[in-house]
Parts: sequence; C-alpha cells; structure tokens
Amino acid sequence: MTEPLPGRAAKAHPHYDALIARCAGVAPLACAVVHPCDAAAMTGVAEAHRQGLIDPILVGPAGKIRAAAAGIGLDIAAFALVETPHSHAAAEAAVRLVREDRAHLLMKGSLHTDELMHAVVAREGGLRTERRISHVFIMDVPDHPRPLFITDAAINIAPDLATKADIIANAIDLHHGLGLGIPRVAILSAMETVSPKLPGTIEAAALCKMADRGQIQGGILDGPLALDNAVSPEAARIKGIRSEVAGRAQILVVPDLEAGNMLAKNLTFLAGADAAGIVLGARVPIVLTSRADSTRSRLASAAVALLYARHLLQTRPVPA
Repeated sequence: MTEPLPGRAAKAHPHYDALIARCAGVAPLACAVVHPCDAAAMTGVAEAHRQGLIDPILVGPAGKIRAAAAGIGLDIAAFALVETPHSHAAAEAAVRLVREDRAHLLMKGSLHTDELMHAVVAREGGLRTERRISHVFIMDVPDHPRPLFITDAAINIAPDLATKADIIANAIDLHHGLGLGIPRVAILSAMETVSPKLPGTIEAAALCKMADRGQIQGGILDGPLALDNAVSPEAARIKGIRSEVAGRAQILVVPDLEAGNMLAKNLTFLAGADAAGIVLGARVPIVLTSRADSTRSRLASAAVALLYARHLLQTRPVPA
C-alpha cells in the first residue's frame, strides 16, 4: 500500500478489504488498460493483476508502456499489448476491444478522462447503452458502518431530472451487483423541505415520486435531505425526520458535479476516507483512477469493476 498523502493519516478501510476479499474466488476478466504510460498507472495494473482482478491488455505506444513498466520493475512480457501511436488512438482501440468482446473492463491509464470518455460515448463505435453514463465514488470512510456511494461527481456537470433518474438507477444497479442489497438513496440538497427557491429540492421531490410510480426501481428513495440528516441518525431524530433512508443512507445523490466533487474530496482529505471510482451506464464498467489514488483505492476500484462486470455478464450479456 502506498504512503498516505501529506496531511492524511493512514486509517483502516475494512469495507475495501471486504470487497477485495470477495474477489478471491472470482476469475479475472480481460481489461483494456488505456495508455498506461507512467509509473502510477502501471503500478495500478501490476497490483490489480497480482491480486487476480484483471487480465491486462495494455493499449498505447509500446515504447512508453515498456518504459513505464521498466521504471517500476514490472515484467510485462506475458501481458497482451496493442500498440497505438498516441492516447487518442489508444482510447479508440480499447473501445474496439470491448465491442469485439475481447475485453470486459476498461481502465484509465495516463490520459485525460475527457479523452477516454470521448471514445466511450461516440455515437458511432462507442459503448453507449439506453442509460446515460455516470460516475460513482465508493467511499470507505473510517468509523462509518457502511460504504458510501456518492454520485455523480465526475461526469455529469449539471444533470437535469432525466439524467438524475439514470444516475440513481446506475448507482442502484451497482449496489445490487455488488451484493449489497436494496440501497437507501438520499437525494441531497441544503435542506429537507421543498422550496421553490432551491430547484434541487423540487427535483428531489420529483425523483421520489418517480420511484413511487415505478420509474426508478430497486432502491428506497428519500429527499430532499441535507447531508447531516442523510448520514446521521441523531441529526435525523432531532429534525423529526422519519424515513427508512434518513440517517442511514447508502447512496448520496448530489445536486451537481461541483457539490459531489467537493463532498468526496472533503471525506478523502479531511476524514481519511479512500475513494474508489467507477463509470457506469456504458456496456462495461470503466475504472477511473487518479495519480493521487492510493494502491488500496486502485485495488478497490478494480474489485468493484470485476464484481459488477461479472454481474452484467450474468444478467445482461455483453453483445458481440
């Protein structure tokens, strides 16, 4: 495990340990790793492969990939390698591997997220499904009794009502796919009452009604809820909020990307949490990593992707 970043104490993350342990009896899947051309990306590949989570297909400029592997002392002779001239071509080639059923996972290497996602969402030759694509952080917060899903903090900047419905549906499906049961979903705002002055509260109420009418299925929704009322039973009790979700939320749906990004980073840098990241709504799960991620975060992201990809293959086979 890598050293914690400055200002972050090393803390136990039992939820990640449990996720990684659950993969012990699960066969790895072929994973197209897009442009793994620096030490951080290659270390993530090495650790995920060593733990039996992925069979890597390295996609990108062969010289840079070999140099990155040599830099960390990794022998990649046994790994498949698809050579491309640059990162843009690597993203396109990795997407083709999925479409050809040669890979069932994607993993971001040392390229910009926008560059990878451009190839994923391309109308011709991309990996779109009937769902909008969204991102989930699976947060392992020290001393919190359960993992927290935060969505969407990386893809959809200012989602409208229809997009939020898909964001919620994607997160619910992931929760089921990881074997965590029916999730309690809190739609966050700055208050727990509906107010025309805060459009997010109106959208939260609408999303809850959509769930009542069966337009969003598989989870228990409540909102609007302020963050304290979503995660603290005591705060919910003091406010007199009685619901199955209040104080015990497992999925936190944020109003927009800025709010979600700040929430996730607050938990990471002020509360010692680790954040695994995965993109949903495409034909396969996509592991998004950052150079600042710890080894444990990278492994947890790969473990989540493997478990969910196996779930998709069982319930919604990937077309050839």
